[in-house]
Amino acid sequence: MRQARGAFAVLAGGTDLLLDIQQGRHPVVDTLVDVSNIPELSTIEVYQDHIYLGAGVTHKQIISSQLLLENAQCVVEGCGLIGGPQVRNVATIGGNVSHALPAGDGTISLLALDTQVEIASIGGRRWEPLLEIFAGPGKVTFDRQQELVTRFRFNKRLEREGSTFHRVMRPQGVAIAILNMSGWVKLDDSEHLADVRIACGPAGPKPFRGFETESFLRGKCLDETILMEAARVLDAEVNLRTSKHRATKDYRHSLLPVLLKQVLLLAVSRAKENRE
Repeated sequence: MRQARGAFAVLAGGTDLLLDIQQGRHPVVDTLVDVSNIPELSTIEVYQDHIYLGAGVTHKQIISSQLLLENAQCVVEGCGLIGGPQVRNVATIGGNVSHALPAGDGTISLLALDTQVEIASIGGRRWEPLLEIFAGPGKVTFDRQQELVTRFRFNKRLEREGSTFHRVMRPQGVAIAILNMSGWVKLDDSEHLADVRIACGPAGPKPFRGFETESFLRGKCLDETILMEAARVLDAEVNLRTSKHRATKDYRHSLLPVLLKQVLLLAVSRAKENRE
């Protein structure tokens, strides 16, 4: 990156970048810095209590990983819905996140796991909460000309924990989300929600975590009344809008309680199955 002459961009899978350049949504570049053959960016590994996911790992690698299926089922499900097989064969999780779209399926699924992201520069590396690197649609808080996303990390799945991802798409098969949602739960011994995380998009200018909804749900046992109230809390904290390419604001609001119920009930079911 330091040696690149003129305007440059980092290339991994290129499934977003090359189209954006071709269609005028990205400035023309003089140099593409291809990082796809750096082995360290393409690893999935366990170290102590964390799973480490390289930014260059493709979506095909993610959905084929038994380690991720056991520890991050929401990420496997989210990445399995991105594009088609040709796209998933080359598109990377780092590219999905760095594109910084409010409804990126990989991003939303990682947020439910309280993921941290490693950012590297010539001066060293640092870890940041994933949610904090987004500045707006397509915008990040780090310097793309000086810094590079290299890895993600999240906790290994423990007993009584479960996660899932759901997405509602256009019926014509257009590969964009009308609304997506990912959830993670941890149950206590009495099967109440000891902890919970909810992420969804597009629910504002940046990828969204439902902190108020999470606070409401902690300590509670799910039933229809709690699910309805949680949906009202989530409905009040999201920022939905009408998009001519996706759906109306009202339709998205009508989907929220449906998705929330699906996500929470399946995550709880998986948490109940995951116990000694």
